[in-house]
Amino acid sequence: MTESTKVRVATIWLSGCSGCHMSFLDQDERLIDLAKKIELVYSPIIDVKDFPENVNVTLIEGAVANEEQLQMLKKARERTKVLISLGDCAVTGNVTALRNSWHHSDQAVLERAYKEPSDLNAAIPTAVPKLLIHARPLHEVVKVDYYIPGCPPSADLINYVLTELLAGRTPIMEGRSKYG
Repeated sequence: MTESTKVRVATIWLSGCSGCHMSFLDQDERLIDLAKKIELVYSPIIDVKDFPENVNVTLIEGAVANEEQLQMLKKARERTKVLISLGDCAVTGNVTALRNSWHHSDQAVLERAYKEPSDLNAAIPTAVPKLLIHARPLHEVVKVDYYIPGCPPSADLINYVLTELLAGRTPIMEGRSKYG
């Protein structure tokens, strides 16, 4: 299989802990088998700055919590044939969405993180991306083709889904996964 015939795969890390990417890497020697079939074209584990065109499969970890992530998710959906929600934050919002119970959670989170109680009039740094009012799971923003729940999902489950898709089959998730 040449580089041009390999399946183009991307991974994205939004608002999550990176545990899903760690599980992806925990496939260990199975990554060698995957590397024969895929070309990793975008990921936090490689040095590519812009999300490419014509991606076959994109796995996205984390909830959508800020404007930059919202734009990245939309761009990935436009440029990807198969988009997969990877992990409970991407599937349900999970821990990231806990802030949603606060009124105006975007401002409450920023103030809690960036302002000292003694200086509540201080400005929030401009380098901080504008938070969305609520953190959201991926399917509330774009069409999601497959879901891999878990916090984090196991390397075995990630490998199963990828190998099924690479073989042209639909992964059967019943009895294979759970939340949490």
